[in-house]
Amino acid sequence: MESHEKLIATTQAAVEEVVEDVSDQPHTLELYSCEHFSTPPKRTLSKALAKSGSKRKDSNLPWAFTREPIKQGLLNKVVSSDFNKKAVASFTAIMQYMGDYPGKTKQKVSTELTDKIFENALQHDILRDEVYCQLLKQMTDNGLRSSEDRGWELIWLATGLFACSTALLKEVQAFLRSRQRYPLSVDCLNRLQRTLRNGQRKFPPHLVECEAIQHKTTQIFHKVYFPNDKDKAFLVESSTRAKEFCTTIGKSLGLKSSDGFSLFIRIAERMISVPDGDFFFDFVRHLTEWVQTKVPKGQATPNLNYQVLYMRKLWSTVQIGSDLNADNIFHFHQELPKHLRGYHKASREDAAYAAALIYRVKHHDDKSHFQEIPERLREYVPLDLLREQSPDAWKRSIVTFYNKQSANLKGPLEAKIAFLKYISRWQTFGSAFFEVKQTTEPKYPERLIIAINRSGVNLINPQTKEFLATHAFMKISNWSSGNTYFHMTIGNLVRGSKLLCETTLGYKMDDLLTSYIAQMLSSMGNQKSEQASAKTAAVTVQAPRSPAKGASRGSGSPITSIPARLKAPAADGGGGASPRSAGRPRANSRNTGRPSKR
Repeated sequence: MESHEKLIATTQAAVEEVVEDVSDQPHTLELYSCEHFSTPPKRTLSKALAKSGSKRKDSNLPWAFTREPIKQGLLNKVVSSDFNKKAVASFTAIMQYMGDYPGKTKQKVSTELTDKIFENALQHDILRDEVYCQLLKQMTDNGLRSSEDRGWELIWLATGLFACSTALLKEVQAFLRSRQRYPLSVDCLNRLQRTLRNGQRKFPPHLVECEAIQHKTTQIFHKVYFPNDKDKAFLVESSTRAKEFCTTIGKSLGLKSSDGFSLFIRIAERMISVPDGDFFFDFVRHLTEWVQTKVPKGQATPNLNYQVLYMRKLWSTVQIGSDLNADNIFHFHQELPKHLRGYHKASREDAAYAAALIYRVKHHDDKSHFQEIPERLREYVPLDLLREQSPDAWKRSIVTFYNKQSANLKGPLEAKIAFLKYISRWQTFGSAFFEVKQTTEPKYPERLIIAINRSGVNLINPQTKEFLATHAFMKISNWSSGNTYFHMTIGNLVRGSKLLCETTLGYKMDDLLTSYIAQMLSSMGNQKSEQASAKTAAVTVQAPRSPAKGASRGSGSPITSIPARLKAPAADGGGGASPRSAGRPRANSRNTGRPSKR
């Protein structure tokens, strides 16, 4: 059993306790300190502190407020470890944040101090109890409202990041329950429960979280943008993972299923998908830091403002017309730009028919805009077909098809569905397209279009739109990507063929390929489970019998073999535990079945 699971199991009863009664005396760490705290070294107050005019008394108790930085960690296990200096540093940062350190003030528009307090504790288990003890110590017999308010901010942030040991957990809960007159106490208890249930974060609080609590806001609403140019604000908790966020958005929009949809972060001219298993604020925090590290020397730091988008990522299960909300909000608006860029192989008749549907989506039954078609042809006809005939000829073709469609289509939504059904007949429907330069296969043109879709990885001639090759996901044994390349091995790792491509979008190709294969493996696993269940049910109702001579006991799956290096996807569903950091488009070698990030 994982250590995290053990913690949940041993603390379940404590977490689910209902607040029954609150003692008149606020709970402290006095009893806990007798067994777990180290003996503090002899203190000598500096002249500055001796002359301080503060009205707060310094009780000189190891478990109560102090105005002087500690000389060693509070806990025995920390003092006797290599982390003692880190514990002292975190306490100093706590004092600075709370305004208790002479000559230091809290930095309001920065995560510098919160990073110093929480970063080491997130990396080392031994320091988590230490940080909780330090916070509770400085909040005991404090006496100054401004300092206490800042201390509550830190406790609020801490409870959303990580929990503590079982023994200390009871103390922390008792501390919070005995201070319910403070507005944040109950919220901190609830956050602590969610952290125990959902697991701890990997990174310190994001700036958005720090700013929220500093402005006395415990609910963070994040704006999410959709392909149809609409947006909506959603509540995001510190413990919210991307998969949970996606599900919430899907339900809010009335989607039948959020499978295949993903969150994307647009930052510094990049669009990167958020892995399902990652905590949302962890990913954004890490991605922001990554962008900063990629700034060349001498150049200004790029704009780190980001947008959150929600779009369909995987098209394996899409059936046009089965989910009208998905078609209306996402599928039409995601497929239209690809059609207009000329990625599909379409005839003039195809283009004119589709253009008539696009016109109907834009203008419904209003024919007064027909005269604008020649001047705005790029909004209706694929780029590669614009010169196939004159603008006026295109207009006549589009109007002809429009009039033929009028009797059958009642409004823009039906026109969107008709458009999607029409182009979904093409092999490239639902593809993500990448224009690359290949350097390995002489029989292919130097410039290629790679289309990744439900069929696999498709190589397309950009001039003729003819398919040069289709590599099913089952045949791809390895791939890697970097800032300027994408490499892929087809077939056997030793004797298989390799495709080496130059592209700046290798990280997107890597992520998309990984996601499709992870989905495929998940589907295969579900199939096998269903077949095993069916066999078990059959055995219970039928007498066992020997198979006919030569008969096979195969599962019946259409897929008969799996490459040796094809592994099941990470259990967290999004590669959250992958050693590759979230969303970083850097050099990386990949074996089939390890979810990555876009």
